Amino acid sequence: MEKLTAIIPAGNEINNIEAAIASVRFADEIIVVDSYSKDGTYEKAKEAGVVVLQREFDYAASQKNWTIPQAKHQWVLIIDADERVTEELKKEIQAILKNPPKNNTVAFWIGRMNHFMGKRVHYSGWRNDKVIRLFKRDLCRYEDKYVHEEIVADGQVGKLEQKLYHNTYVSLDHYMDKMNRYASWQAKDYDKKTGMLTPYHFIIKPFWGFFKHYIVQSGFRDGVVGLTIGYIQAYVVFMRYVKLWLLRRERK
Repeated sequence: MEKLTAIIPAGNEINNIEAAIASVRFADEIIVVDSYSKDGTYEKAKEAGVVVLQREFDYAASQKNWTIPQAKHQWVLIIDADERVTEELKKEIQAILKNPPKNNTVAFWIGRMNHFMGKRVHYSGWRNDKVIRLFKRDLCRYEDKYVHEEIVADGQVGKLEQKLYHNTYVSLDHYMDKMNRYASWQAKDYDKKTGMLTPYHFIIKPFWGFFKHYIVQSGFRDGVVGLTIGYIQAYVVFMRYVKLWLLRRERK
């Protein structure tokens, strides 16, 4: 069986870090890259007996790309602190390590079972959520984006059958703080590709964000959870352009 390094980026994840580490204990090496947490995450990870690195956080792609080359082993699995590798997914990953692909497959998409406000989200645009998280260290890197970064692979990308468990929700206030940070990061990404800001950006696009998640992607079937996701999506789109407007104004 080929060896595996698991990487967990973490920042103030005291409530998650132990369970995240436990879910990847089958890896030959575990690296936690901590962004100078103030809640005891660093100490808790050290107690777990894994490799713990510290680096100031700027944005997720930068943090992960800094950590990936430090993995001892060619195969790398990255999970966020709010994700868990299920027993079924562990077995599928181990089967790949035991019998690596003979073609030019250098990475794998992994689907996610998303949970929000204590419920599994079946629709609301999250139904087919997937991320590249298992890959070869020397042939893959994250694209240089502030938000929604994904792996750029020098080779083919396969897909695993089993899914990651993902629960991004701690409390509504915590989640809204996270979405505000996302809006700030998105403003920087969109600055490069957005022309003059107009009512279209502040009115039509937020409305479409809600309509797409709640109606087109059947968020109404997720009940109050789906309605909440739809409204938050509209809010994030609106705040993205408000923050982009502020960013440009400050440069003048």
